[in-house]
Amino acid sequence: MNDDTRPSPEALLRQASQEGRGRLKIFLGAAPGVGKTYEMLSEGAERRRAGVDVVIGVVETHGRAETEALTRGHEIVARKPIPYEGRTLDEMDLDAILERAPKLVLVDELAHTNAPGSRHPKRYQDVEELLAAGIDVYSTINIQHIESLNDVVASFTRVRVRETVPDSIVEAAEIEVVDIPPDELIERLKAGKVYLPHEATRALAHFFSKSNLSALRELALRRAAQAVDAQMLEHVRALGVGGTWAGGERIVVAISELPGALGLVRATKRIADAMHAPWTAVYIETPRAQTFGEAEHRQLAAVFNLATQLGGDVATVPATSVVDGLKTFTAEARATQLVVGKSTRSRWFELRHGSVVDQMVRESPGIAVHVLPMDPATAPRGTRARTGGWGSKSGYAWTTAMVAGVTGVASALFHILNLGNVALLYLLPVMAAASLFGLRTGLFAGVVSSIAYNFFFLPPTGTLTINNPENVISILVLLGIAFVTSQLTSRVRAQADIAAASARTNAALAGFLRQLTSLNEPVALARAICEEIGRLFGVRAVILVAEDPGLAVQAANGADYRLETMEMAAAQWAYDTGAPAGRGSSTLAASEWFFQPLRSGERTLAVLGLAREAGGDPVRSDQLPLLMSLVDQASLVLERARLEVEMRDVDAVRERDRLRQALLSSVSHDLRTPLTSVMAAAAELHRGVTPELIDTIETEAARLNRFVGNLLDMARVEAGALRLRLEPTDLTDAVAGAVHDTKRVLEGHAIELDVAPNLPLVRVDPQLLHHCLLNLLDNAGRYADPGTPILVRAEHRFGMLRLSVIDQGPGLPPGREKEVFETFRRLEGSDRAIGGTGLGLAIVKAFAEAMGMTVEASNREDLTGAQFSLCFPVALLVRDTDGANL
Repeated sequence: MNDDTRPSPEALLRQASQEGRGRLKIFLGAAPGVGKTYEMLSEGAERRRAGVDVVIGVVETHGRAETEALTRGHEIVARKPIPYEGRTLDEMDLDAILERAPKLVLVDELAHTNAPGSRHPKRYQDVEELLAAGIDVYSTINIQHIESLNDVVASFTRVRVRETVPDSIVEAAEIEVVDIPPDELIERLKAGKVYLPHEATRALAHFFSKSNLSALRELALRRAAQAVDAQMLEHVRALGVGGTWAGGERIVVAISELPGALGLVRATKRIADAMHAPWTAVYIETPRAQTFGEAEHRQLAAVFNLATQLGGDVATVPATSVVDGLKTFTAEARATQLVVGKSTRSRWFELRHGSVVDQMVRESPGIAVHVLPMDPATAPRGTRARTGGWGSKSGYAWTTAMVAGVTGVASALFHILNLGNVALLYLLPVMAAASLFGLRTGLFAGVVSSIAYNFFFLPPTGTLTINNPENVISILVLLGIAFVTSQLTSRVRAQADIAAASARTNAALAGFLRQLTSLNEPVALARAICEEIGRLFGVRAVILVAEDPGLAVQAANGADYRLETMEMAAAQWAYDTGAPAGRGSSTLAASEWFFQPLRSGERTLAVLGLAREAGGDPVRSDQLPLLMSLVDQASLVLERARLEVEMRDVDAVRERDRLRQALLSSVSHDLRTPLTSVMAAAAELHRGVTPELIDTIETEAARLNRFVGNLLDMARVEAGALRLRLEPTDLTDAVAGAVHDTKRVLEGHAIELDVAPNLPLVRVDPQLLHHCLLNLLDNAGRYADPGTPILVRAEHRFGMLRLSVIDQGPGLPPGREKEVFETFRRLEGSDRAIGGTGLGLAIVKAFAEAMGMTVEASNREDLTGAQFSLCFPVALLVRDTDGANL
């Protein structure tokens, strides 16, 4: 971990994730009128002259002649009109740009809010889709539109903009600051180059004051510097380049469970503000943290919350010692400033444990170390959970037994062993006790072994007197081995505990993500999130989502939860502000529940609530990093599920649009033909009524009525308004009735019936079956070759009854038989491409499936032509007519 030359796997993965994506370049300005759009168009023109395929997606010139002049020569993608409240709004046509697929697209005003009805509510989301498609984007934005700076700008300009862009968009982009001095911008404003004259006068008196512009200019320059610094660090981490790279200040403060850590965090905030630098509060989690009680965990949580509220990042680093953890983290963060606290310790304590401050000063070259005193009176007074400080009784008992056993063995073998070998035997219980039970038990084993060795084996035996001074060395060696062994063992055990904790965290994250990625339905996802987080932390968990008029519980890991008025207020506050609330936070801390918003970008998707059965803080401070990782993963999965639902809705809208267009195309053509015939026949009535005219009117009116009937039937199917009235039906009568009703359509075709009179009755809706047969016969009559017969055959074989309508004609394209049942589908190059709305066979399929039947289409095997069959399964066959009518 301390090898600075090792490339960062995370940085490499982030770079790999950008492969195939487009590059985003943002022209950042301090205020309107600095020339962002002009600069974007100028650079776009240079790229176009260099041979790059450049188009304009959307550019707002605001009537500026010099800006409009730069748009000439560029290909401009026409905007998409969107109707809204009786008027038409023009927005960037995202689909047209994706279809055009240029190398570079110019998109002005990144923070713009799209008109209702657009695919995405924000323009930056359109840009994200363009980047995902591999298209480079140039865009513009003012500093006040960056989300994290919105409050800062409003504090001195007294103007709060409503359109903002998440910081993550800016951090991932290449930044070019477009800057002019405040005096020059004011002159441009007075000259009418930014706003109209009456608007410019009002702007000069408010937003465009020199002090405001100077502050905005400084913010823009510093924000660009931060973005460049972050990108530089990402690059050097991916390359594995060592060094601090102090192009900008980066501050780290080391925090602990001591109340004085709150003062360290506040002091670091002041230092960071003075340097305008990012800062991170880091806690080094050593094995000592396992001895923490409730007071220490609560204090750590308070320090983490304060750091978050003050705008800093927080991190927890497991390590065997504070110094090792700090050195590792500052090296990885490329920190330039380190803030540490200096507690008042005794000389004896520093001799035994060393000084973190002294070691960091000596071993961290290139880092400025700020040492702040911490008041010893602020030490926590909570009861610390001592986990065997002086060892366990069982450890001492086992140690005594091992020494006694070695003494017995040595006594039995003393006649063949010398004193040196006996001393070596006593090393066994000393090393075992130090390894298994810790330092104090190991020292106890050394003392007891020394006493036993002296009493039983050193002359004069039976006393604790040592005649030979050389034997003193043996006793000291036993004690020294006990000390060294216990120290080495404790260090190995600490490293093992850290590795095990890291493995548990990684396993929890992997299992959590694996559990969620297998689900797509929002309620099931929410339930899985609650169950997994509840299991990992041993808490009750609920997820609340927005419903009119407030929040409602979507899922929980049990039915025994209770959310009172205080809890619902905390949850609503967390949802509205996107910040934690409830127990353990700084907002509505009287609540029994802790609420953490699940966010994606600037959108709050849901709120996660946590509580313990016995009360107390739901999550300890050392568990916060794991919880935040789980929250991030849960937010990503919920966002994926939301986008999948939106995509399904978009697909449904597209399908409805396709059907609507196909309907208009079909109806405009196929309804016009019978109407023309009816109108011509009606005109002839003025000259006299003839049987031919009456027949024409009746035939075309029936045809028109059939078209309208098909449209109504399809509307019933799509609306789910079918009402089935199942009853036993004789297929012989059903076929006869359908043939009679279509005799005009089938004129010129002989009808051949191959329907046995002894077929079983079928349980169907007679009216829907009649519609199916009418459409099948109409289809056969329209597309069969003139003068050819149409065969209606019913077969009862292998328990299934099949009713088929067979014609003679070109047939269906091989392999595309199922497509004829799609709405408005008419296959080109087949007998299904002649006239018709394309609704008849779709209605047959819908009605048949509603009644429990299936419908099939195929080509004839004996002759050319098509065969359409209604298949009645065994469940629809009526064996006992009397029983069926009971």
